[in-house]
Amino acid sequence: MRAAVFIAALGATLATASAAEEAWVTAPGTGIAAARFEVPDDSYPHRIMGTIPERRVLAVRDAKGTEHRIDLREGPDPAHVFEDIAPRVVDADGDGQNDVVLVESSPRHGAQLAVYTLRQGRLVKSAATPHIGARFRWLAPAAISDLNGDGVTDIAYVETPHLGKTLRVWSWAPGGLTQIASLRGVTNHRIGDEVIWGGLRDCGHGPEIVLADAGFHILVAVAYDDDRLALRTLDIDATADGFDRAMACR
Repeated sequence: MRAAVFIAALGATLATASAAEEAWVTAPGTGIAAARFEVPDDSYPHRIMGTIPERRVLAVRDAKGTEHRIDLREGPDPAHVFEDIAPRVVDADGDGQNDVVLVESSPRHGAQLAVYTLRQGRLVKSAATPHIGARFRWLAPAAISDLNGDGVTDIAYVETPHLGKTLRVWSWAPGGLTQIASLRGVTNHRIGDEVIWGGLRDCGHGPEIVLADAGFHILVAVAYDDDRLALRTLDIDATADGFDRAMACR
């Protein structure tokens, strides 16, 4: 049985950091080897992640240890912030090179899921979903995997996990990411939580996304059934221990 806690970036480990710095999230592979957020910021005071602030800078290290940074204040959208628990270092598009997957928010239009990668020695935003469309509207990433067995990496998140509670699955198509499925009535975050709960597991029957029901009472598993998302209820309470049990296929 295989299980992966998504917020740990599919098996990535947190490197040691000083109290004044965020930890580096590391992962094996080529391309980006480690990533972290820097420069806490209060210009977009959503505070949906408890004491974790929004940040303005994404820093990465490549396989040689060279550091690269992107400062949103110096880019085309200087009011944007990184509004996420931690960056995820993973091959998001299946090209064999690690990328960074994260949540980026606009003060006017809310959150979007964004992919950053290294191209010719520069850290660039290579793909993104549309912004949700309103200030203080957030999303919580849930899984990065080939969820439907078509050989293409998919990216799933829960849009507005405190309001609309809708799981959305995006896949790669010419031009970038395109939505391929959605399912209402699930969540993976409560206001003030400093963790995104659940994530991707495979208990021997293919990939499943572990989430909570809309009321955050019981755990559910979502997987593809032919060309649609199907939900089944797990006999496990939506607690920290319950998520650990579900992710370990127990």
